[in-house]
Parts: sequence; C-alpha cells; structure tokens
Amino acid sequence: MDTVPRGLSEAASDLGDMTVALPVLGCAMTYAAWRGRRAAALCAGLAMALVPLLVVPLKIWTARPGPLEPWAAGYFPSGHTATAMVAYFGAAFLLSRRLLPVAALLTAVTATGLVLRGFHWPLDVLASVVLCLPLLRWPLFAARYGRAARTRTDEPEHP
Repeated sequence: MDTVPRGLSEAASDLGDMTVALPVLGCAMTYAAWRGRRAAALCAGLAMALVPLLVVPLKIWTARPGPLEPWAAGYFPSGHTATAMVAYFGAAFLLSRRLLPVAALLTAVTATGLVLRGFHWPLDVLASVVLCLPLLRWPLFAARYGRAARTRTDEPEHP
C-alpha cells in the first residue's frame, strides 16, 4: 500500500521528466536571450546538455537495480532528479534569484516523488544532486557576470 496517493507521487516524479523540465528551461533561456543575456542562456543550455553525458555512463557502469525492479538495472544516479535540478535552477538563475527557493522546492518534490513511488532509492536522488552541483556553476557565473556587465553599461558616464 502506498503511503502517498499514487497519482500525487507520480505527478511529483514527473516534474523531472524532460517533457516537463526542458520547456521550463527553454522558456527561461529564450527570455534571457531576448533580454540580451545570450551567454547566460547558452551556459544554462550547456549545463542541461551535460546532464545525460554525466548520468548515463554512471547508470551503465553501476548497473544498480531499482527498489521495485531488482532484475532491472540503471537506477543510479537518478536522471529525473538531475534533469529537474539543472533545469529549474538554471531557469531561476536566468530569471531571478528570488526563484531559487522555487527551484529547490521543485527539485525536492521531484526527488521525494521518485523515492515514494519506488522508482529510486534515496541514495540515487542524493547522488544526482551532488553530481549536478558543479554543472550549476556555469549558469550561476554567467548570471552574475551578465548582471555585473549590465550594471557597468547602465551607469551614466561622468564628465
């Protein structure tokens, strides 16, 4: 018997699906590029592109079975958690720092849904968080650099 309604845990875990998370990042990248922050948008997109390059080889190498499917392999680390983390934090860095708690909440809800639904072990989602932290440096630095550059160009010249 599930401790959380199945529909709720599945909806939570689906927040890390590429069909949900990538459009969010794509919209944020489009908005950032439209606002002249093309480098920041590119960094966020590159970070997202590196997620499968980081996660898939580890899934193959570890061949870890899932909680509900001990005969199946490829559950470590969690690709849905990695996708959610990089997409939502990348979007937050591009749009507003005030959205960082929302990104953290969406990532945590995704990870919790995956564990409660039995799709992943807790260590699978924790490993994804740790693995993806370095990927978030690029959008963060690009967002900081873009803000600093905009501030310098917006300052009036002194005679």
